[in-house]
Amino acid sequence: MDNYLDKVFLDNTLRSYLISAAIIAGVYITRKLLSSATTWLLAKLVADKKRPWDLKKFRELVIAPIALFLTVLAVIIAFDRLKMPAVLNFTIYKASFHDIIESIARGILIGSFVWLCNRTIIFISGFLQQRASLTADRTDDQLVIFFRDFLKVIVWIIGTLLILKYSFGFDLSNVLTGLSIIGAAVALAFRESIENLIASFVIFFDKPFTIGDLVKVESVQGTVEKIGLRSTRIRTTEKTFVTVPNKKMVDSILDNQTLRTQRNVVTKIEVALNANLEELAKCISAIEALFNAPEIVDFNAYLSDTGQHAHIIYVEYFVTIDIDIKAFLKLRENINLAIIDTIKKHRLELAGENVDVVVRR
Repeated sequence: MDNYLDKVFLDNTLRSYLISAAIIAGVYITRKLLSSATTWLLAKLVADKKRPWDLKKFRELVIAPIALFLTVLAVIIAFDRLKMPAVLNFTIYKASFHDIIESIARGILIGSFVWLCNRTIIFISGFLQQRASLTADRTDDQLVIFFRDFLKVIVWIIGTLLILKYSFGFDLSNVLTGLSIIGAAVALAFRESIENLIASFVIFFDKPFTIGDLVKVESVQGTVEKIGLRSTRIRTTEKTFVTVPNKKMVDSILDNQTLRTQRNVVTKIEVALNANLEELAKCISAIEALFNAPEIVDFNAYLSDTGQHAHIIYVEYFVTIDIDIKAFLKLRENINLAIIDTIKKHRLELAGENVDVVVRR
């Protein structure tokens, strides 16, 4: 039996083939078990009673890349025990077949590990996002999304550099030097994209707004739904979905309406010039008496100006932000109706109410 196992086929003994096949088969058969054990170990290291861990979802994301990584690693270890047969010792474009196979295996191994890291980042970010959604502060939601996208980009860049080094044999120092030159050219070509990337860091650290805030920038008004590395997505009051570059969100005058403490209402009433001054003064006093609602924080009503065409009564009041928008609009409507009724009670005419237009030829 030993003599039979020592027979040589394609420059390797039958014993070596069986050992390599056993290694591959053993890892292939137990890959699911090994993957499940790895996920269980990671869950034990991270999860506790205060931090529930969705093991089922974690397995769905992580088991596939772990299984691929273990399988490729086993194949590399198994074939490393074998000699390359002379019949397969040929070259393709000055590269030996052995080196090509080895480079492909290294690339798949690195790619599976990068895939595993990417899936882990996705799961951890989802886990942290669920915890962040339980708090009233939306800054932590913005933090999780920002670093999730940032780390995914970093992982794929590192993975690409590792494949270039270990699969294609490039010297990383020369690659980085070339990338710095190319990066300078790309920076000039994609200057706006780089400015938007820098602006995303400014938004994150300066925090002029967070996810869920109602903002107005230039002609766009709506609720911030996502802050990305390049742009900010806003759901407008017309329910459209607008993408605004981060640079514009930083450089433009931005009104964060969520942070306001009161709602301001301004009304200008133009009274005819023939108004009785005593009735005009009484009317202004009566208008001031209208602002007795508990929601109104402060108010002003006075004769702000007079001129060639009308006397102008300036009315301004501030409403607490605690009431919802429908209650605010109803309060504003009631006050406007009361102002109209007060003007009529004091027999005042609005400017232009009794104006005759004469057309002459």
